[in-house]
Amino acid sequence: MACNYGRTYRLAWSLLLGLLAGCAGPAAQQPQPEPVQSNPELAKEFATQGQLAFEQGRRNAAAEAWQRAVELDPGNAVVVNNLALLMKDQHRFADAVTLLERGIARSPEVAELHFNLAVIAELYLLDLDKALAHYERYQALTEEDDKLVAGWIADLERRLE
Repeated sequence: MACNYGRTYRLAWSLLLGLLAGCAGPAAQQPQPEPVQSNPELAKEFATQGQLAFEQGRRNAAAEAWQRAVELDPGNAVVVNNLALLMKDQHRFADAVTLLERGIARSPEVAELHFNLAVIAELYLLDLDKALAHYERYQALTEEDDKLVAGWIADLERRLE
């Protein structure tokens, strides 16, 4: 009894093409997520849950709770900062930068957001221009004679020349 591999191959190929053709129809509309309503009180509960989870070493639970807190109250700079630092620890550098930028857009006078954005931009993303801008903003907001940050600024200026 001879086996006809060519025929089997053509049949399998035809079935695959038929399946793919059925999938190539008009794309189904994905439902858009409902916009999250601001709820600072509920956000505080999630922030507290996140802090407790973080203290217990449950970093994923902390990240989830802080993410919900930020969704419900994106203006809470402390929670934004905590979540961004946790993202950095998880090697989610671009996500941390995006979150810090959103936090700065809502709370531009919070020096710590600028500082952490500068550190992540410089050390992990090698975005020296962004790092310099945010170190300078941090320095302007703190109005302290922070010699360490001043040294970093001078180093970045030299490297960018």
